[in-house]
Parts: sequence; C-alpha cells; structure tokens
Amino acid sequence: MFKLVILVSAVTCALAAVVPESLSPHIDGRIVGGNEGNINQFPYLVSIQRNGQHICGGSIYNNYIIVTAAHCVQKIPTNELKVRAGSSTWNSGGTLLNVAAYRSHEGYNPTTMENDVAVVRLLTMLYYSTSIGTINLGTWLPSNGASAVVVGWGTKTYNGVISDTLQYINVNIISAAQCASSTYRYGSSIKSDMICASATGKDACQKDSGGPLVSGGYLTGIVSWGYGCAYEGYPGVYVEVSLFREWIINNAKTV
Repeated sequence: MFKLVILVSAVTCALAAVVPESLSPHIDGRIVGGNEGNINQFPYLVSIQRNGQHICGGSIYNNYIIVTAAHCVQKIPTNELKVRAGSSTWNSGGTLLNVAAYRSHEGYNPTTMENDVAVVRLLTMLYYSTSIGTINLGTWLPSNGASAVVVGWGTKTYNGVISDTLQYINVNIISAAQCASSTYRYGSSIKSDMICASATGKDACQKDSGGPLVSGGYLTGIVSWGYGCAYEGYPGVYVEVSLFREWIINNAKTV
C-alpha cells in the first residue's frame, strides 16, 4: 500500500498540468467494459500475487520467466510473491508457484513511468498445457488503429472490486506520437517508450498492470498507467515491448 501511495504521488506531480483535478492516476491497470474469458484463450496470462492477493498481471515468456511491469514488483520481497498460471480465476485452480527473483529495468522511473518493465524468475518451472503457454515478444509496433486485446483480472470500474474471473477487451493501438498529440489529453507525459490503446467505454484498470496487450499474436504492450479508467481523452498507456525486446531476452537469462 505504501509503495502505491508513493507512485501515485509521483505520477500526479509529473502529470498534474494535463489532468483535471477530478481525475486521479491509476498505475495498476484494470479491465473496464470487458467480456468474461477463459484461460485457454489466453494461456500466456498469469496472476502475480502478494501475500495471497492479486496485484498485477504478467505474461509467460518461457517456463521460468514472466514479463510484467516494474512498478508491480518494485521493492517487494520475493518471499511475498507468487504467480498463478493456468487458471481463469486468480484465486483458485491452475498452478501456484513461488518466485525466485526478479529484475526491474535499471532505467525505471516511477515519476515519469519510463522503462516500466521487469522480468520475474519462478522457483520451479511451468509445464505447458492447453491452459499454460508462452507468447512471443513483439518485434515492431503495429500501425495506428491496429486491433489488439487486453486481458486481466483488474477492477471493472475505477476504484472498484477486482474480477474473480479474467476479463478481456478489444482495443486499437495508438502510437506514442499520436497519443501525445492534441487528439488526446496526456501531452508530454507520453514518452517515446510508451504506446496507448483505447476503445469507447473500454480500458485496462486497477490491478491489470503488468498484463499483456496483444496484437497479431505478439506481446505488443505491457499495461502500465493511465488516468481514470475508460475516461474520454485518456486512453490506457502501455510499455512498447518491441523497444525492450533485447533487454527482456538478455535479462531473462541472468535474473
């Protein structure tokens, strides 16, 4: 809780100039306006948990490594973290594994939310099945308007209750340049390593952070931050995975 308060304060300071006082930032995404899904549709999705509570999503890179957002795990002792894979519900089923180690990007900045990426090493390996599988890292950014899907267990409304069963939404990609333009309301808060995605009445929300934005079968984005949830002019903001592909590959070998 203390960590989240610090991060919210930092992001608020950085972005207050472009955001109305009536809105506050979410830095741990959620699914708003979604549909209930099944883990067999998204076998790469995992729930990252702290002391038995779902805190973030993540994506399976290989049978030992999970890709997530840096702010999800920053400064949390590894013995407080577990990962559940292979289940449509975050609190039961599938397999629940301990975390051996994690590494956040050395350039992660909690004020600007740049470089918000981390890799998590599991203590024991995952066994692939119809409900547990990997997803390939994106190698390029899809064009503006490209279709994508976001999936997670986050809250269905801003400051609401998280969903027991995974939810998914279909959204459209927005490049960093477009998201920082006058079409939207973030302005210079959108950095070059970020992308956005949106659809009317749909968004990632609280507790979706670290989860996957998938386009064309590739992990294109990592849920990072945003203002409100599904608020007009404020699309969800994601880490652009193609820019961190080499970092993820290299650090997955050494974490």
